[in-house]
Amino acid sequence: MNIGLTGGIACGKSTVAAKLVQLGAILIDADVIAREVVLPGTPGLQQIKERFGQEVLNEDGTLNRKALGSLVFGNEVKRLALNAILHPLIRARIESRMTEEQLANPDKLVVVDIPLLYESGYEVIFEQVMVVYIPRDKQIERLMSRDGYNIEEAESRLHSQMNIEEKRQRADIVIDNRGSIEATEEQIETFWKGIAFE
Repeated sequence: MNIGLTGGIACGKSTVAAKLVQLGAILIDADVIAREVVLPGTPGLQQIKERFGQEVLNEDGTLNRKALGSLVFGNEVKRLALNAILHPLIRARIESRMTEEQLANPDKLVVVDIPLLYESGYEVIFEQVMVVYIPRDKQIERLMSRDGYNIEEAESRLHSQMNIEEKRQRADIVIDNRGSIEATEEQIETFWKGIAFE
């Protein structure tokens, strides 16, 4: 069985992922894969260099994320061009890793952690989607205390993602993370007990 794991910024997705792994799930992290597909020698890095130029590389040939970020930030055409390079590579790698893990471990739950799962149309590749939920006002509070953002910065970060209420409505499984860590863990354990492997 596989599930896609997502949520909004500061919802506590990493905590939920860690608990699932502790219970025996296999975790595939889309952020790690996104870094893998642009390592030196990969077609991803080559395509980025061809599209954006040598200045997006460090002296050692690795991707200069800061330079690339400043090029695409606020430029919709360049951002879409970058996504057109990266998204197919990331998706292909995720699907291939999921298949490998499910064949090697048919009795284990494969969890794929994807921050922008709905925004990127990934829900179709999973049997179920789990959303880690906290209300928007709590997201803002946590962003401000955790990352030191002011209210405008926190709002701006949230604005770049799909609204958490919409994610919650679309989810197959919702983990409500606004209470204590124990309450969150209890929900995960209840979900875990409900999974029946043949």
